[in-house]
Amino acid sequence: MKAVRVHAYGGPDALRLEEVPLPEPGAGQVRVKLAAIGVNFIDTYHRQGWYPLELPVTLGTEGAGTVDAVGAGVRDLRPGDRVAFALQQGAYAEYVVVPADKLVPVPAAVDLATAAAVLLQGMTAHYLTHSTFALSREHVALIHAAAGGTGLLLVQMAKLRGARVIGTVSSEAKAQRARDAGADEVILYTQQDFVAETRRLTDGAGVHVVYDSVGKTTFEGSLDCLRPRGYLVLFGQASGPVPPFDPQILNRKGSLFLTRPSLGHYTLTRDELLTRARDVFQAIENGQLRVSIDRTLPLSEAAEAHRLLESRATSGKLLLIP
Repeated sequence: MKAVRVHAYGGPDALRLEEVPLPEPGAGQVRVKLAAIGVNFIDTYHRQGWYPLELPVTLGTEGAGTVDAVGAGVRDLRPGDRVAFALQQGAYAEYVVVPADKLVPVPAAVDLATAAAVLLQGMTAHYLTHSTFALSREHVALIHAAAGGTGLLLVQMAKLRGARVIGTVSSEAKAQRARDAGADEVILYTQQDFVAETRRLTDGAGVHVVYDSVGKTTFEGSLDCLRPRGYLVLFGQASGPVPPFDPQILNRKGSLFLTRPSLGHYTLTRDELLTRARDVFQAIENGQLRVSIDRTLPLSEAAEAHRLLESRATSGKLLLIP
């Protein structure tokens, strides 16, 4: 089969399309024939070595397809079943082997491309708005990169929870996409100081929570957007990792809270994984959640997908198609 692998950390050119042996499922495992593969920022972190993996490695942690073969002990899945997964390495390929308990069923009303586009980012938006900081009608939230793949889902989830949403984006076209997703106000950070504008929009009070997937370039400003005892939820580092800082800053700026969550810690059990996935898929079926696919590319163009993602040239999800 074909797979995209990394032999040495580096830029997008480090991605190589290669012929590799077809993997065989072991006990408790399932081989999935992939129909669509989600491209996520964490894939670029793996490619660059920010989150080191044993090399060579097949990139990708999200996909959807059909069960192709099952290993010993797998009783509730059979060939032909439609499934999706997230946080399982090896998705940039034609086939992938995944533990059976990490697969979720895809409802008949959700196509496989949508499932691959939404599972990781949709469950991320779910845990951020339901668990990390459980939003309600009383809250005002600032969402950075509000027109990105996760951002658009996060805006919609926050509005479903009843919160007032302020989003930051880089262009007027992206601002319109954030508004279409439900954002109450949108700040063009390329033209406006997002801290000053957030303070103005909240009559100087600040927001209850900032959802920040950008990292290095927004971190200090995000702290300055919070009201006393506000939460900075740092769930990504698209602009690079945040440098070390003195925790006393959190006290000085208003007894603030800082957390660095990840989806893996919010899907620790099978029940939690299924509940979050089910909620996401049901929201799509009910018309409450719209999934934006920016574009699809063949598996052979994985490097181009990374270039597009890192250049902020996308709004919505990127998919690779085997």
